Amino acid sequence: MRILRARWIVIVLTTVIAAAASLVFSLVSTPVYEACTRLYVSTGSSSSSVTEVYQGNLASQQRVASYTQLLGGESVAQRTIDSLGLSMSPSTLASKVRTTSSPDTVLIDTCVSDASATTARDLANGIGTTFVDFVDDLETPPGGGAPLAQVSVVEPAQVPTGPISPKTTRNLALGVAVGLLLGIALAVIRDRLDNTIKDRTTLADLSGVPVVGVVPFDKTIKEEAALSFAESSSGTAEAFRELRTNLQFLEVDSPPRVIVVTSAVPAEGKTTTAVNLALVLAEAGHHVALIEGDLRRPRVSKYLGLVGSVGFSTVLSGQADVEEVLQPTKFHGVDVLASGPLPPNPSELLGSEAARTVMDTLRASFDYVVVDAPPLLPVTDASVITAHADGAIVVARHGHTKRDELTRALGNLTQVGAPILGVILTMAPSRGKRDYDYRHYYETDTTVARQDAPSAAVRPAAPVVVPEPAPEPAPEIHPAPRYEPTRSHGGRAARRQAENANGNGNGNGNGYEAEQVPSRSTMRPPPRRPYQS
Repeated sequence: MRILRARWIVIVLTTVIAAAASLVFSLVSTPVYEACTRLYVSTGSSSSSVTEVYQGNLASQQRVASYTQLLGGESVAQRTIDSLGLSMSPSTLASKVRTTSSPDTVLIDTCVSDASATTARDLANGIGTTFVDFVDDLETPPGGGAPLAQVSVVEPAQVPTGPISPKTTRNLALGVAVGLLLGIALAVIRDRLDNTIKDRTTLADLSGVPVVGVVPFDKTIKEEAALSFAESSSGTAEAFRELRTNLQFLEVDSPPRVIVVTSAVPAEGKTTTAVNLALVLAEAGHHVALIEGDLRRPRVSKYLGLVGSVGFSTVLSGQADVEEVLQPTKFHGVDVLASGPLPPNPSELLGSEAARTVMDTLRASFDYVVVDAPPLLPVTDASVITAHADGAIVVARHGHTKRDELTRALGNLTQVGAPILGVILTMAPSRGKRDYDYRHYYETDTTVARQDAPSAAVRPAAPVVVPEPAPEPAPEIHPAPRYEPTRSHGGRAARRQAENANGNGNGNGNGYEAEQVPSRSTMRPPPRRPYQS
């Protein structure tokens, strides 16, 4: 049953093709008509004795088998051709004749088939009449006298009302049956020869690492790769939430924060997985940086509608700082470092010390860093960049990724000492409504007011720590109040805020002015303020 469910398309397609072929064959075939005449065989005895009558009937039955053979022979066919004036050979006419006789009877049915119903009738009657004369000559003794046996026509042939061939209904049913059997055989053979990954058990056995997620096939992702998790409770959204939970519990004390998403070969859904992984982490309140690390075929900026002309390669080549090229997105909590111009040497750039510095910088500024890397088997980029990260997640597509491809891809990571966090099975087929049963019975209550998600353009700043006033007289030098820097989306804004907090600017951009520190010569104790609880 598993094979039938997995390969039902092959079975249905083969059945349809076989049925269509049988139908076409029936429609294009020339109709064939058949006309039959019935002959009666009797002996020449006129005795009324029961014994002699029985012996005569027995002799007639014995002759029936011989006459049946003679009716289909070329001798009778030649006489029929001569009597009717036909222009065909005896063998051709004999091939159209079919004779049958019932056991323990003296009746012979002679049938002739032809493309013309009238011709079939004329040939059948002609053969019957000719055979009557043929038997008279054959059964007449050499010295003359009455023939020992006689044949007479009891039912002359009539014009047939319909063709005997083709039988469309029978052919169609036969085509369906043959196609179904052939389809099942092809499905079994293809399943035996198929070495792709189609279930999480096989994926776990081959990889030797945890299966951190199974993402079902969703045709809407082709139109919009980025899911709106704030408004979605689909099976795909729940699968990514499960992936988020599994990643957070891989190492409870020190969960991975810089994650590379890659695959064995292209077209396995790694970029879609990386984008939605970043979004689902941001849904939990984390600040996430998404790096477009595929410097050969970048897709992240296209999916999110961002500018890809400046980004990762720009920073690696020393033309800009990370803070200057980070781009905010319409999704709250997600910033993107686009690919930038495609360099001629991606592997060398990704393996450089500059790449490590970029990863460390983003690690210090964000809760999570997700890197969309190229596939492992065509190029070495993913293996190189994973060495700078906490680990890699390898994506395998259901029914597309071959077992040896996954094994070799994981081997490439192992050879460079890159940690493998887990594997994901993408585009897994859903089994009807069973994937959505839980969501169906535990949907969000629509009668209760819902809290709106915060806008991506406005993000809460970190609280400003105001120093408590000292109960004792103020010291000679009054220090400036401490401000915790606010995490920002843009590099320039973050740098201006840091400068303002250090006294090098006029403001931090959030309405808080940094207090100016006086010089030693003019420094005086500030006026004492009453303590307020």
